[in-house]
Order: sequence, then C-alpha cells, then structure tokens
Amino acid sequence: MPITQGAGHDRRSRAALAAPLALALVAAVPVVPAHAQSGDGAKEPAAGRGQAVTVLRAARTCFASSVQIFGVLVPRDEVPVMPPRDGLKVVDVLVDAGDQVTAGQTLATLRDPNGGATPLTAPAAGVISASTALIGMTTSLRSDPLFKIIAGGAFDMVGQATAEDMLKLKADQAATVRVAGAGDISGKVRQVAATVEPNTQLGRVTIALDASKRLLANAAASATVKMSESCGLSVPLTAVLYSDGATIVQVVRNERVETRQVTVGLLAGGQVEIRSGIKEGDVVVARSGAALREGDFVRAVTTGQASPNDSQK
Repeated sequence: MPITQGAGHDRRSRAALAAPLALALVAAVPVVPAHAQSGDGAKEPAAGRGQAVTVLRAARTCFASSVQIFGVLVPRDEVPVMPPRDGLKVVDVLVDAGDQVTAGQTLATLRDPNGGATPLTAPAAGVISASTALIGMTTSLRSDPLFKIIAGGAFDMVGQATAEDMLKLKADQAATVRVAGAGDISGKVRQVAATVEPNTQLGRVTIALDASKRLLANAAASATVKMSESCGLSVPLTAVLYSDGATIVQVVRNERVETRQVTVGLLAGGQVEIRSGIKEGDVVVARSGAALREGDFVRAVTTGQASPNDSQK
C-alpha cells in the first residue's frame, strides 16, 4: 500500500508540473495574422524588402508603316540655251546662275561681224542653273551651252531603296522629303525602277518635289513614303525580352512579376506595337531582364503613368 500511494502521488506531482509547462509552450508559439499570408499560402515579404522596378502602363499608340529613301536633288528638266550660230560675239550678259527668268526674257546680247545685235532669249521660264557666257567671247555650237535653265524650277529627288521596299512603292504615292537646309517638302513618287543593282540589291526611285521652294541641285535629301497606319497597344522596346525563341513582356500584378508571351508588330520611335499577350492598362516592367523571374516580389516605381501602389491588385 505505501508503494501504491507513493506511485499515485508521483503521477499527481508530474501532472501538476506539466500543466504550467504546456501553457508556457503555447504562449511561446507566434500567432501569424491571416493578412500576412498570400492567397497561395506563401508569406508576403516584410514591407520594403521587394526589389524596386520601374513600371508604366501599356497604352494605345498609332504606328505608321513607311519606306525610307535617301538620295540627292536633281533638276527634273534642264534646258540648254545655245547661240543661234557660230562666230557671234557676246557683248552683254544680263543674268547669272541662280536667277529666276521668264520665257522670252533676254539673257545675253550677241553681235555678228557686221555689227548687228542678236538677243539670246530664254526658251522656258525657270532658274538659271549654269552659265558659261562671258563678255567678249565668240560663240561656237560645239562648245557648252551659254546657259542652262531648270524649267519651272522643278526638282526630283533621286534615291535608292531595297528590293523589298521597291515592291511596296508605286507611282503617285505621297512622300515627305527632308532637304538639307530647306526643311520638309511635300512630294510624290514619280518613278520606280523595274530592276535592282545586282551587287547592292538597291534600285532607283524618283520622287517629284513641290517646286514652291528654291532648291539646290545635288543637295542631300531623305524621303519617307507612308504605306499604312496601325493603332494598338505599345510599350517601350526596353520592356520586350527575347528568350528561347519567345517574345516576353514582364508585368506586375499583386506585387509579383508575371511573364507574358506577346506578339509584336510595328516599331517606331523606340516604341513597339503589342498585338496580343497584354491588355490596355497592364502595369509593365519598363526594362525587362533576366534578373526578374516569374513570381518575384517587387516594389513598383512609377514613371508617371502608373502608381507604385496600383500594381493591378
């Protein structure tokens, strides 16, 4: 009996000691608030610990499909002015290169050996592009023309385009031509060659220019011929990542990085058209890269188009 009583007493003593120990252990276990866990069970990082990334919103932009051509200006129709016969002496020169003239205007006075004066007149209105006439010289039909006139002051831009671009071009397409020293001038495709040079695979394209401005022969010029226009979503080219044959854009949603495969279209001014894969308003990482992976927590830093606290929550 003493042994039995002693055993019972020991059990009661151990039970009395275990109760406060269990309470202490329970008190030591931290309680995790429900809002500190994400929907998929992963814990959110402490505030400020996510990597900072610059973001912007995908927005609509219009892209123009165009062909670019580079070349020089040449007179469209240059009319030579020759003396009526050999042996006449130039006694007066009334115009010089660069002068505007009208049809029938006297350019120089010639005198025959008998003393008779013969006026040399302009066969067409335009701009004097060259003059070899000097007072006292004797005319010869075998020499260079005394004058050259750019009829109507009209110029063409003659340039070269790739074989691929030439297939897109045709007569009468509108063009904008930028001329060194003269700014932008409206024009129109006048002629597209039927062949290309075999070594360079470039072909000749002639663009007629508006003659309202004074232009200089051989001035450098570039032309833009607009083909079509496409309006859709766009992101900066820096936001597009090419990986394993796929075209990728990274977006931020619920403070996590999501990788989207996209289809791209036209490119202009550092922007690229996105035809599928994202929607208008998506918060896009402005500079994609391998440092960001699917599911990474990030802190969105706005470029002015999206709020850092508005990452598609």
